[in-house]
Amino acid sequence: MTDIILEIKDLFKSFKDIHAVNGASFKVTKGTCFGLLGPNGAGKSTTIEMVEKITSPDSGVILYKGEKLEKDYLNNLGVQFQQTALPPMLTVKESIEVFRNLYPNPKSLEELITLCQLGSFVNQRHDKISGGQRQRLLLALALCHNPELILLDEPTTGLDPQARRHLWDIVRDIKSSGKSVILTTHYMEEAFELCDEIAIMDKGKIIAKGTPKELLSIHFKNSIIQIPPGKTYDEIKSRSDLGEIHIKDHLLEIHTENLNDTLKFLTTLGLDLTGLNIRHSNLEDLFIHLTGKELRS
Repeated sequence: MTDIILEIKDLFKSFKDIHAVNGASFKVTKGTCFGLLGPNGAGKSTTIEMVEKITSPDSGVILYKGEKLEKDYLNNLGVQFQQTALPPMLTVKESIEVFRNLYPNPKSLEELITLCQLGSFVNQRHDKISGGQRQRLLLALALCHNPELILLDEPTTGLDPQARRHLWDIVRDIKSSGKSVILTTHYMEEAFELCDEIAIMDKGKIIAKGTPKELLSIHFKNSIIQIPPGKTYDEIKSRSDLGEIHIKDHLLEIHTENLNDTLKFLTTLGLDLTGLNIRHSNLEDLFIHLTGKELRS
């Protein structure tokens, strides 16, 4: 049986009349990545702050390895914030050494450099490196004390695709070493690639929970046909018998369980098939399906 490293039970937190977290419950198992998804204001950040012991819940319980959070819990927790102020004028290597010296039994400098792919710029000043390099440095700092549970708060926001995938590789290495990760992200491809399980939050509540593939298979049995604007655009929009129809990113999307029949009908309209695309439902479709709004709202 897989060990539960962190368990959240019926967590509530309010700020005056705003119910930021409203009965959230989930479990994180050892050696996995757990994704916490939702738009701004959904309650993700408040939930993470309670896990970090920055703020206390109004009610509910947070358990680490089956026990309430004790003083030494933070020694087993690593956090990569979106922004972290570092001492000025230091190189990447010197910055890591400053943080390593805060702990009695830190990971070796060489191990951190290798794990977080810092070797090519380790002697550069930390204020002179790229955004992707800085995120890898911040991750190395979060791992200095060899924590068992790592919280990553939107770690790839603003990074280019190559830098984002470098960080994905590091997260996979962290998981393979038996460590556990809680990830918040707005990138649905990232959640699908990295997360063994996800919880989707909206208005302080967890509205769906499971593996990405499980959730998609439960909620969707259809294919999505994307059609760019054209002569047949308005005619298709009026056909309620085709299935669920949305307009997204200036494309008309038909959600259909009868792909062949729908395609046959579209050909009768003289539609230029070079402008047509077929895709499967993804996590963003799931969130819109459950809440009626986009994850980035």
